Amino acid sequence: MKNFEYAVPRTEAEALGLLSREWGETEILAGGTDLVGLMKKMIVTPDRVVNIKEIPTLRGVSETADGILIGAVTPLDEVLDSPLLDDFPAVKQAIRGISSIQLQAQGTIGGELCQRPQCWYYRNGGGLLADRGKLVASGDNRYHAIFNNSGPAKFVHPSRLAPALIALGAAVRVIGPKQDQESLVPLAEFYRVPRDDNQRETVLAPSQLVTHVYVPWLNLHSATYEVRHGEGPDYPLAAAAAALEISGGVVREARIVLGHVAPTPLVSGDARNALVGRSVDANTAESAGAAAVAHATPLSHNGYKAQLAKTAVKRAILLAAGLETGGF
Repeated sequence: MKNFEYAVPRTEAEALGLLSREWGETEILAGGTDLVGLMKKMIVTPDRVVNIKEIPTLRGVSETADGILIGAVTPLDEVLDSPLLDDFPAVKQAIRGISSIQLQAQGTIGGELCQRPQCWYYRNGGGLLADRGKLVASGDNRYHAIFNNSGPAKFVHPSRLAPALIALGAAVRVIGPKQDQESLVPLAEFYRVPRDDNQRETVLAPSQLVTHVYVPWLNLHSATYEVRHGEGPDYPLAAAAAALEISGGVVREARIVLGHVAPTPLVSGDARNALVGRSVDANTAESAGAAAVAHATPLSHNGYKAQLAKTAVKRAILLAAGLETGGF
């Protein structure tokens, strides 16, 4: 690991003052479950690490008039235990899916949303875009993207919470570069596909910081469903989150978000269109799942993920509607 300067700010303003204007010079430390491993492998080599966990305004779950506010360094287990999130089951289901007490206790919600790709080419020094996508296209791509993979970025987005939060209409509070600048960015607009290895996977500038996650009260029925190898902390093979507005037994509005199948969380308009105006049952959910994957473009070794994503969508919808998922 490269030697680095270690800073522990106590306020948001102090943290902003420690950030650099170029990626790679400074890295943010929250829970450290992702960053430390990247630094040990010399994938990232910052000159300064800024530990934001000692900033008291960045921790805790609180209720506002319009929704729930979660500090970015709030540990995942605190989010899981908070009764304020009981009306957002998709979020708690995603955290439970991590199936590691250690990761739930150490990982933070901000860090989980901002973690770097788990692509094994990237994690072994092949670059974020794995040599402009050639290594992935011609190599072992079992766990890579089946959507939006025509460009060099073929990794899948690693966040397990992002699909649920996007489905629920969540946003993140971003501060910087100047100390008086702040904005509320819809999480659906927060992620992007990098064009080169010098870009990151979010719209954040190097001198900006995520401080809070905001989840609005929208009276939605929600659920997350992950298809995994088995119990344990391994990342899902495919996942989906569903948030449904149901009135009179009919879906009035829906948002279906797929995870671990594209370089960013994928909002499926086709799945939404298959649901709105219909009641939820096994056939409706099956149709929505099929619609969600109709335009998948698998690579040479990951065609199986389309079926898994279809199943994840179907079962997330059924769970959100309070129906059984087995046997369909």
